[in-house]
Amino acid sequence: MRCLVSVALLAGACAVSLVAQQGIPPVNHAKLEKLAEPWPEPEVVHARRIEAEQRRLFADTDPFPFTLQADFKTINKDRNPESKNDYPGLLTLPGSGGDPTILHVKLRPRGHFRRRATICSLVPVRVEFDKAEVKGTIFDGQKTLKLVSHCNNEDDYEQYILREYAVYRVMNLLTPMSFRARLARPSYVQAKVGDAGHADATAGARPFATRLGIFIEDQDDVARRAEARVMEIPRVLFKDLEPDPLSLVMVFEYMISNTDFSIYALHNVKLLRTQDRKVYVVPYDFDLSGLVHTSYALPSPGIGQLTVRDRVYRGPCRPQAEIEPVLERFTARKDDILGVYDSLHDLTPDYRADAKAYLQQFFSTITKDSSVRKTFVSGQCTTKGLM
Repeated sequence: MRCLVSVALLAGACAVSLVAQQGIPPVNHAKLEKLAEPWPEPEVVHARRIEAEQRRLFADTDPFPFTLQADFKTINKDRNPESKNDYPGLLTLPGSGGDPTILHVKLRPRGHFRRRATICSLVPVRVEFDKAEVKGTIFDGQKTLKLVSHCNNEDDYEQYILREYAVYRVMNLLTPMSFRARLARPSYVQAKVGDAGHADATAGARPFATRLGIFIEDQDDVARRAEARVMEIPRVLFKDLEPDPLSLVMVFEYMISNTDFSIYALHNVKLLRTQDRKVYVVPYDFDLSGLVHTSYALPSPGIGQLTVRDRVYRGPCRPQAEIEPVLERFTARKDDILGVYDSLHDLTPDYRADAKAYLQQFFSTITKDSSVRKTFVSGQCTTKGLM
């Protein structure tokens, strides 16, 4: 298949075969109308920002334990990406005084790639909470959250969770306009839970898996922290976005060697629009990147990648005088970025060393004028990414 539009406009809409298979989503007119609603008063917008910034879930970084009971045998059969079925579950948090806190939740299978049975034995889910029920808990203020699970019950896949979590942490260092992530350690229990929230006799069974997971910040909270709104409108072009924040995101994707995204098709990105009509892109979902380096990640065809570790810049070309301040933001945070990998003690020593060496290659590239011109300034960046 061949893309008919320049990658400089599509941000790689056709560079990933998965996006091509899914197609570009149609414009949702209801969401378009919501975007046009009058804005609240400035003090209300500011108060919502402060509330979102102070969410208890993201106030710490240590993994926290909980038990998740649900009919996972049924959930794991729900592999259709178009399905929007909800399944009842019980999420149990250890109590500070010994009495556990039981939350009634709804689980909805989500995703596309990781939802395939050939990729993950455990379907990733979205967790929906009762906002009244979570008051005073670590989920205070939360309505729905994506839970990135370990995919398969093997040590390597738990390492992939840590690796992807590290990438979220790195992005947070570069810009607050990014998804926050929180490590957790869920124990999964097979139990049929009725609509009233009662588990059957298997609820006392031992967990079939206890592995690290990641809760990803709700998109509306990301928007509130930016004093913006989520803009779920596909077919957005580079020219429609704020130039420097766009370049930062594209350089970030280049740094981690991620090609599994499309601004044009709204694949693994969210768009935020402020009251003054400025539009920003916020990426997520990095497990197919070269830095995370999962066993199931494959190079994107047609863009010059032989392996997922081959970096390809898929952003717009910029004059050197304009791209250099963006690159300087990365250089200024170099020690902090590398420090993320030192702080995650459960990463294997081999991967930690490999990740830091891979990042060092990137920093070497952005400090050489010839490499900067070749990668970010010259016509090379507008000719890569077609298929």
